[in-house]
Amino acid sequence: MKLNRGLVFMSDTRTNAGVDNISTFNKMQTWEVPGERVITLMSAGNLATTQAVTSLLEERNKAPDDRAPSLLTVPSMFRAAQHIADLLHEEISAHAVGGQQADSTFDATLMLGGQIAGSAPRLFLIYPEGNFIEAGEDTPFFQIGETKYGRPILVRAYDPDMGFEAAVKLMMVSFDSTIKANLSVGAPLDLQIYEEGALTLGPRRRIEADDPYFQTISNGWGDALKLAFDSLPDFEF
Repeated sequence: MKLNRGLVFMSDTRTNAGVDNISTFNKMQTWEVPGERVITLMSAGNLATTQAVTSLLEERNKAPDDRAPSLLTVPSMFRAAQHIADLLHEEISAHAVGGQQADSTFDATLMLGGQIAGSAPRLFLIYPEGNFIEAGEDTPFFQIGETKYGRPILVRAYDPDMGFEAAVKLMMVSFDSTIKANLSVGAPLDLQIYEEGALTLGPRRRIEADDPYFQTISNGWGDALKLAFDSLPDFEF
């Protein structure tokens, strides 16, 4: 989510290969060169594909001058998005040729955000085809993975002037709605804050399912919905 104050990222950690094969994996990666750049990458889709892309990025970051392009040396967030989009498309294409032919077997979608000194924070949504779009005033937040259940609250309540605290509350309500409707999404949730101009990572938290604040939000939102529903006039035949 892109705010006037900066960027807020939240991801779940559940992956599954069927309802009887559910695991927990980190879907959020961060890199920083304090005072020069901060980059956050989130992933959804085929776990092997997303881990391969992340591993390639990490490998290049170990020797950025010798293994260009690297996220630690690209001159802009746009170039970072181009680089990651190319890696994602290459990884999917390499495994699709001569392998399984089922639709979307190796597909993955990525979300990239951050800031490089000399430019404003930017947020990108990267598609498995290797193209991408950027968040702006008309589209100030992105979702990847399971999106439909949690989107309505974001559309109704998002405000670019909101503080980080309100943004986190909004994201928790959105995730809670999704978790209650879809078994493929689940806690713990990972949270990362980035304040514009800081050029260093902000607070990061892992929010467990039994986190007291998350439980307060979940129960309070459910109660508020029931009250709102009851306050509406009944249909008349």
